[in-house]
Amino acid sequence: MSIHYESRYALGPTETKHLDTTTLRQHFLIETVFTDGEIQLVYTHYDRYIAGGAKPVDKPLRLETIDALKAPYFLERRELGIINVGGNGQVAVDGTVYTLGFKEALYVGKGSKEVVFSSDDRANPAKFYLNSAPAHHAYPTKKVTKAAAQVVELGSLETANHRVINKLLVAGVVDTCQLQMGMTELKAGSVWNTMPAHTHDRRMEVYFYFEVPEGQSVSHFMGQPQETRHIWMQNEQAVISPPWSVHAGAGTSNYTFIWGMAGENMDYGDMDGCAITELK
Repeated sequence: MSIHYESRYALGPTETKHLDTTTLRQHFLIETVFTDGEIQLVYTHYDRYIAGGAKPVDKPLRLETIDALKAPYFLERRELGIINVGGNGQVAVDGTVYTLGFKEALYVGKGSKEVVFSSDDRANPAKFYLNSAPAHHAYPTKKVTKAAAQVVELGSLETANHRVINKLLVAGVVDTCQLQMGMTELKAGSVWNTMPAHTHDRRMEVYFYFEVPEGQSVSHFMGQPQETRHIWMQNEQAVISPPWSVHAGAGTSNYTFIWGMAGENMDYGDMDGCAITELK
């Protein structure tokens, strides 16, 4: 079987602040997202979210159900968001083929029975980053390019957080049940993301860091605003952010990250801000 997954239970802020470095990473860091010829998934009990990656090399990869879902097929009661961070590839959804280039996205609606991933070139395989959340309604499958995204430019070079936010799978671009995904690109000379920081108790989030230059790293900050912790992350790794936690980072270089979230509120602007001077 080419699909592998692990389940992770949710922790509250009281338990989390007592974790050492190793245990913190075991609970929240997704260290391996892509493996040649396999699908890697992490099922988190924060909003029953699934994050992972599919990297087809020599042959197509089929998104099969996993035992944790207790379902005959993966998307029986779920929706799926895909962003390609590798070479060109295809996603076949119930026989309809969608070609995804670098940084292009695809939304796959509930009830889609067959999802198959393939690459154009085994020497430069596609890397399909995957996020999935429970769904109550079947919305149409839709491809979204960067040109179709809602784009917001924030921050400045003076505060080292000049960045472009590409809202790819959000309301106004594509209909979803609760899943939202997008991609934030930091400008050269900027290193901070999501600063000033915030929480949003109505939904959880997962960050996937990529385009981190060789020899560089990102320090991801999490925890309650007055009880923060950090996790050092490398290129093409992801991190789970609970609803009660901030989610921000600073790199030793500029980089790009994909954010995905789910919960009861679809309002992208639903955030509880944290002043920089109040963080501890």
